[in-house]
Amino acid sequence: VQLQASGGGSVQTGDSLRLSCAVSGRYHYTYGIGWFRQTPGKEREFVAAISWRGFTSYADSVKDRVTITRDNAANTVFLQIDSLKPEDTADYYCAAGAGLSTTGETYRYWGQGTQVTVSS
Repeated sequence: VQLQASGGGSVQTGDSLRLSCAVSGRYHYTYGIGWFRQTPGKEREFVAAISWRGFTSYADSVKDRVTITRDNAANTVFLQIDSLKPEDTADYYCAAGAGLSTTGETYRYWGQGTQVTVSS
């Protein structure tokens, strides 16, 4: 299973971004997809997750600004982040695993990160 995250970039405070996670390989459609983020020297942080049926989970710190959706036909998951803040600056990673989890250790497959930089 391969995951490819994209859509990051350098933006200004208040802007929006839509990150994409394309999944390929021997991927089972029942996998849940999670988004995590990490900055150097900090712990990896859960952002959002979506089950194959569309149930979602969000971190409290972002739930008012983030929307996760998935296109099962295209094997792609999207993370919309609105009203970006400098503290959103991080490498964002998507991961695949069974169920709907907020814990990174439960995800079996990880993609390369996409960098988001938010300037004030």
